[in-house]
Amino acid sequence: MRYFLLLFLVFILIFPLSAYSTPLETPPIPSKEDGEEVAIIVLKDGQNVQNVKKRAIEAGLEVRRTYHIALNAISVKGNSSAIQELQAETAVSFISSVNTYSVHSENNIELIGGDLIRGYFDDEDHRLTGKGVKVGIIDTGLDYHHPDLARNYGGGHDVVDEDDDPMETRADAGKSTLHGTHVAGIIAANGRLKGVAPEATIIAYRALGPGGSGTTEQVIAAVEEAIKDKVDVLNLSLGNNVNGPDLPISMALNKAVDEGITAVASSGNSGPNIWSVGSPGTATKAISVGASTPSLMIPYLKVEGRNTRLQLLQGSPAWKLDKSYPLADGGIGTKADLKNVKGKIVLIERGELTFSEKSQNAFEAGAEAVVIYNNTNGHFQGNLEGKHHIPVASLSKKDGNRLIKKMKNKTLLAHTNIIEEKDLLADFSSRGPVTSTWEIKPDVVAPGVAIKSTIPGGYLPLQGTSMAAPHVAGACALLKQAHPDWGPVQIKSALMNTAKQLVNQTGLPYKTYEQGAGRIQLEKALKTESLVMPGSLQFGKFKLADQQHMHTTSIEIENTSRSDITYSFNIPHKVEGIQWELPLSFQIAPGKRKKVDIKMSADPRKLTEKIYDGSLTLNAGADKIKIPYLYVLEEPNYPRVMGFAIGKGDKPGVYRYEAYLPGGAEEFGIALFDPESLRFIGFLDWKRKVKKGQLEEEIEESKLPATGLYLTKIFAKKSGKEDWIETYLVVGPHGELTQQNEKDGNKDLN
Repeated sequence: MRYFLLLFLVFILIFPLSAYSTPLETPPIPSKEDGEEVAIIVLKDGQNVQNVKKRAIEAGLEVRRTYHIALNAISVKGNSSAIQELQAETAVSFISSVNTYSVHSENNIELIGGDLIRGYFDDEDHRLTGKGVKVGIIDTGLDYHHPDLARNYGGGHDVVDEDDDPMETRADAGKSTLHGTHVAGIIAANGRLKGVAPEATIIAYRALGPGGSGTTEQVIAAVEEAIKDKVDVLNLSLGNNVNGPDLPISMALNKAVDEGITAVASSGNSGPNIWSVGSPGTATKAISVGASTPSLMIPYLKVEGRNTRLQLLQGSPAWKLDKSYPLADGGIGTKADLKNVKGKIVLIERGELTFSEKSQNAFEAGAEAVVIYNNTNGHFQGNLEGKHHIPVASLSKKDGNRLIKKMKNKTLLAHTNIIEEKDLLADFSSRGPVTSTWEIKPDVVAPGVAIKSTIPGGYLPLQGTSMAAPHVAGACALLKQAHPDWGPVQIKSALMNTAKQLVNQTGLPYKTYEQGAGRIQLEKALKTESLVMPGSLQFGKFKLADQQHMHTTSIEIENTSRSDITYSFNIPHKVEGIQWELPLSFQIAPGKRKKVDIKMSADPRKLTEKIYDGSLTLNAGADKIKIPYLYVLEEPNYPRVMGFAIGKGDKPGVYRYEAYLPGGAEEFGIALFDPESLRFIGFLDWKRKVKKGQLEEEIEESKLPATGLYLTKIFAKKSGKEDWIETYLVVGPHGELTQQNEKDGNKDLN
């Protein structure tokens, strides 16, 4: 039934939902207990928070936290209607629901130049190790007893339990965690393993509790603590899936930067689709970090002259097969499926059994290696538990099905080729741009695949942009030690100006909104004699009605050397419809800065794409600095809707939902279908001309369907494009409502 349903989902989604207009009429269901909402009330600059607190208390709301530093704001809990009424207060800028954040779950340091920089010294003749630099880590806590971290631990705070003990969650206190300790080890391990900045001081902030999740108010509270503690660098290897620049956590990070803190955030693990970067990786002033690969020995299966790339699972033995082996179809990997696999490489479909169970069954049946192919589209990474005796790798559904199909009619022989790969963008690494502001994010990338680091009780290799961000945070600590007078803008620019632009396996460069400026090169950042600020350029959005329109942006160039430097721009690659006006050659004296304007005019009638990106080249003496740029035409192909959630309302018989609309919507709705017949049932909600940002609404229980399972499509349309989120809503016999299995889709309506 599952595959039947998926086929028909594709079929029904080709029709725009605006064609359906039947109102939803169902019998009422029993009322439910009161629900409560937690929200952040952000005030306008200069407004007195005490007046709004008093108004909130008068409205019957509980004031949970007051923010004075990262934001001028309060967090409140209570009746949703009462919260929304505060929007009418003249002091209130906007109100945002509390979101949930979660952890995005040995030559890596050498690759970024971390080993080389330890041979350099600061102005006081101290070796560059991060000594004297405080690095804050907002995460799941820290095992400060770990022998590789104990000497670096400088205290911290737990905003989950509201105490000064930021220890990782232990098994006896809930679902245990290890993420923060792993992140800390990449930054500053100083024992058996060496981090990027092994003598930096670690300040730990436990904002994510059991299982590795926390809320907006906890993360903002941790940012406030970090600002009060005057940390130099702040790492946040966490995020959600909302691509918006205006969420409170992104604003709080921008404020931290204004206070002199270099803020580093992971971009997210929702790649390879564009527009997948999530908050706080969308914060304008923070350094958003994507994941690249360190040097990896990648096995390829060569079958009938065609190479197919494999991805070893974490915990797998190395792939050392050096001759041709027959392939075998291993079903889903049960013992019954593996009767005739001895001496063969066995292909097993993902699902039902764990990767470890499939591997063990294949080993016991005499297989030489296991290749697990995906049961959904795309590639995947995974981890093996315990010790394994044969290599285990992953493969995409498309490639797996292709090989299985060939095997049905003949015996296939596969030979292994081992190819060294490095500096590729990880598939899972979230891409930009940022909606609304059209900014380039991530800003840079760093190794984030197969990164071995500390965990409570030992060591473990993990992967994700969570592992990439602390490489950059450690790099920032070293730059801060070397240049104590540098602020966040200079440190960020140094890393971006000297980054290595990466190319894909076909030799073409990745887009700027995929890799930012590229993979960091720490030694070059340390030795740079020029800084270009900001490190990337956003020209905004061009409209067809503008015809020929000039967009101007400015950069500031600082000469950090002891000699005069002459600067000049290379003529950019010609693009039909685009004209540049760049400064003529100029000179800057040592220690001085110069602000220059960069102008670009575009004729939208001659532009054929929605997103244009590239890099300008600035000749800075003998050095060449690449400056990534981005501009968009009209309404580009960003997701019109994201971040949907639904739950109990603030009074009996009411539900509340929220969704994020990056650019607003000409039409928005929540439509229900029968999951088997795919018959349209009706709308939970439908409206026109919705403003951009967070949408929050209540739904009366009379609009809910009868008990059962419903395919639900949350859609938004704007400028000829419709996007949707598919999910299943389950209505229980006593009025319980749960949400399951979310996925996204889109359709061009032109």
